[in-house]
Amino acid sequence: MKTAFTFPVRVYYEDTDAGGVVYHANYLKFMERARSEWLSHLDLEHGPLAEEHDALFVVRAAKIEYLRPARLSDALTVDVAIGQVRRSTIMFHQKICRGDEVLATGEIAVVAVSASGFRPCAVPAPVVAALQPWLLPQPGD
Repeated sequence: MKTAFTFPVRVYYEDTDAGGVVYHANYLKFMERARSEWLSHLDLEHGPLAEEHDALFVVRAAKIEYLRPARLSDALTVDVAIGQVRRSTIMFHQKICRGDEVLATGEIAVVAVSASGFRPCAVPAPVVAALQPWLLPQPGD
């Protein structure tokens, strides 16, 4: 069972503030890129999901904990793991690291919505099937 997908990110000048430290909102961008790349890795592209299953994914909630600063030119990794898949919600657990040092952690709740009406809908069956091997162990498993 795989439990995390890892995506590399390099910190560019545009990601930092005047002090050369990554601006806080950019951690969310790094996490978004990693989730999108991971879905692409699983052959779950956003366009075909909308066309074939009338489903889009939108962020419902994001909780980020900033532990250490990332700086200009840092080589980072962004991990994506699945905590839970419910009828219309996927809970992602993410972390951003520089080597072995954890810089930020995040819990991102993503909701499936219909592409045609932007109302909550069930996570499409192919997505649920593709996510199963990536689920984190739950207490009692």
